[in-house]
Amino acid sequence: MALQNNKGFTLAELLVAMGLSAIVMASVGYVYYTQQKTYLAQEQIAGAQQNLRAVLYFMEREIRMAGYDPTRSGNFQIQTANTNTITFRIDLNGNGVLDSDETITYSLDAVNNQLERNGQPLAENIDALDFRYLPAPSPPAALVPLDDDGMGNVVASIPLIRSVQATVVAGTERADPGYTDTTNYPNLQGDTILAAPNDNFRRRFLSTTIRCRNL
Repeated sequence: MALQNNKGFTLAELLVAMGLSAIVMASVGYVYYTQQKTYLAQEQIAGAQQNLRAVLYFMEREIRMAGYDPTRSGNFQIQTANTNTITFRIDLNGNGVLDSDETITYSLDAVNNQLERNGQPLAENIDALDFRYLPAPSPPAALVPLDDDGMGNVVASIPLIRSVQATVVAGTERADPGYTDTTNYPNLQGDTILAAPNDNFRRRFLSTTIRCRNL
C-alpha cells in the first residue's frame, strides 16, 4: 500500500536549518572563548596580586626590625638607602655580634625582573621596586622624603631615617594580546617609578609605609 503525505525536508529547508545551527554553535563558541579569556586574565591578575602581597609581607616584616640591637652594640643599623636597594642589619639572636645571616639586602634585578633578597630571587615578574625614606613623624618633615632632592637622586641621611615607604609593581606571567598597559605607576610621593610600558602585560602595584621601630 502506498504511503500518503510522506513528505521530507527540501534542500532549502536543510540549508536554512544548517545555517541556523552554525550560527547558534558559533555564538556558543564565542561565549565560551570570551569567558575562558576573561577567566585566564583574572587568574593572571590574581597571581600578580598574590605575588605583591607576599613580597610586601616579607619586606615589611624585616624592614620593621631594621636596627634591632638589644645589647646596644652599635653594629646594627641601615647600611644602604637607595631608591631600589636597601641594606640593613638585625641582631636576630641578640648577642651583639654581627653574624652572617643578620645583614639583609632587598634589591631589584631589572634584567630578569626579579626581586632579590641577599642576591637570591624572592619573587619573579617584578617590574619596579621603589624605596623612599622618611624622618621622624613630626610635621612638616613627615611629608618630605629624605631622598627627594628634586632630581630623583638619593641623598638620604641614614641616621635620620625612621620610616621606609616601599612600592612594588608586579606584572602577569603571560601577555594578553587584547590589552595594552598605558598606566604610569607612582609611589606614595606621587613620583612615577614605572612609565607606561605600552606592552601587553597586565600589572598591579602596592605601596606601604613601614615604621622602623628600632631606629
